[in-house]
Amino acid sequence: MKTVHLTAAEAIVRFLVAQRAIVDGEERPLFAGAFAIFGHGNVLGLGQALAKNRSSLPVLRAQNEQGMALAAVGFAKAARRQQVMIATSSIGPGALNMATAAAVAHANRLPLLILSGDTFASRIPDPVLQQLESFGDGTLTANDAFRPLTRYWDRITRPEQVVHALPAAVETMLDPADCGPAFVGLAQDAQAEGYDFPERIFEPRVHELRRPRPDRRQLERVAEALRAARKPLVIAGGGVHYSLAEDELARFVEAHALPVLETVAGKSSLLHDHPCYVGPIGVTGSDQGNRLAAEADVVLAAGTRLQDFTTGSWTVFQNEDLRLIGLNAARFDATKHRALPLVGDVREGLVELGKLLAPWQADPAWGKQAAGEAASFRRLVDEVTAPGSAPPSYAQVVGAVNRLATAGDYVLTAAGGLPGELNINWRSLGVATFDCEYGFSCMGYEIAGAWGARMARPDGEVFCLVGDGSYLMLNSELYSSVISGHKLIVVVCDNGGFAVIERLQLSQGAESFNTMLDGAPAVDWVAHAQSLGCLAEAVEDLDGLAGAIERARRADRTTVIAIGTAPRAWTPGGAFWEVGVPEVSERAEVVAAREALAEGKRGQRVGW
Repeated sequence: MKTVHLTAAEAIVRFLVAQRAIVDGEERPLFAGAFAIFGHGNVLGLGQALAKNRSSLPVLRAQNEQGMALAAVGFAKAARRQQVMIATSSIGPGALNMATAAAVAHANRLPLLILSGDTFASRIPDPVLQQLESFGDGTLTANDAFRPLTRYWDRITRPEQVVHALPAAVETMLDPADCGPAFVGLAQDAQAEGYDFPERIFEPRVHELRRPRPDRRQLERVAEALRAARKPLVIAGGGVHYSLAEDELARFVEAHALPVLETVAGKSSLLHDHPCYVGPIGVTGSDQGNRLAAEADVVLAAGTRLQDFTTGSWTVFQNEDLRLIGLNAARFDATKHRALPLVGDVREGLVELGKLLAPWQADPAWGKQAAGEAASFRRLVDEVTAPGSAPPSYAQVVGAVNRLATAGDYVLTAAGGLPGELNINWRSLGVATFDCEYGFSCMGYEIAGAWGARMARPDGEVFCLVGDGSYLMLNSELYSSVISGHKLIVVVCDNGGFAVIERLQLSQGAESFNTMLDGAPAVDWVAHAQSLGCLAEAVEDLDGLAGAIERARRADRTTVIAIGTAPRAWTPGGAFWEVGVPEVSERAEVVAAREALAEGKRGQRVGW
């Protein structure tokens, strides 16, 4: 057996460089690059190995560990899980800064490889700088916090462990059912130790998207349920994108005349004007879509984990005879709420199910009803996005950006009020061109995620719509986008604080408290963005926004456009959402909200 003497750190990097992937029919690196912030725990071992291999594995300097790991998540989403980014930090605070991003990747079923420094395997220097000591467990470090946040967790304490740990991490991230983040902690002494590694582990390996086929008996049961349906419905989730199933979804629903609703993660599975598309579902959905869901007797949930915002805390499905079908690569998701499972790749599942169903089609009367709801939904979007008086609403800003977007552009947002406004009002012009991080609802994802998405999508523009609250929470990767040359168009919607949480307070009978910035000094968004190397301007109305976007398109670097928005203007509609309204209160408004909560819970689906 031929061997090569390397440090553990260099063996890790060589192995990662050797991993290849088939993307859009061509071979590319599986690991497109590494985000790195170096400290004493990773700069000498892993840092030197990355420097030595920089021509094969690009390394990007970030400003914040959470930001760079969120950028890696945004990259994975835009790349539709076909390529992966690495994030590496030092021991302690640097590592723990990435915990939030690990949770975002876990909740959204997205691949992310975290390589963090750790303590010394020998323990002789203990306690080392940034070591978090446990009085009762000598093996415990801060990195153990990643155990519940990742799909694969390991710690390298001897160099030869690389031979098993790294392949296991890669296989986990590429598994369509178990996909999620992988974490490998690197003991500082073990990183630098040499070992005679078998040369064969560094041979190039080409990975292709795995497509597990569904069980024939499950297919037959699902086909039987659909044929018996009077009001069948399809819900398109994020799994449609990750299995590259958008075209097959369109063919399937056209062939069988099935109406389609989209989840937040599944948005842009179909174009906005597709004849089968009705609208979004759930809390951030439309009344039109939720009315169809309430009547449906068979629901094919394709590639969705059925989060509470999708199901309206399990109240949107009101038909007592409902049969829920779970088409998902993950058994865990396919079997939720006593669903009839169809465990397998979404694209292949639709192909094989379509063959069994042909020439069956849904009742034309149901199709006519769905078309009527779709037309009503389009009228709603026309109405709420139309220009009006200043300051504009979120919906009007969304409409203004949407009218200037092209099929090749990509739009991204996250937690706060913008997810609901974009999920309803953004008209998808291209397939897989929308990212709203609502799996974990992480404020601060927007700018960092857009930076990562831009790396995966060099063509077209990447629009980042962000509220003032999220901008203030995490904006440092604006500078990263400038120095790395990844241009973004960032629209900051300033509504004076955490307005959507104030909306929740007020709607549930509470008083406005600690959410808005009334009376606080105004933030100079332009000066701040310019200080980070961006182009920037503030506009007062939608005409000004349109002009600024056109200038941003022509610009050679990231542009930040700030616009004031109405803090209490929201698109109507949505579904019930269960929240923790106090049972005892001196406020009559809270008592009334608690009664409304009890009424809403009566419609929850429990063990149907």
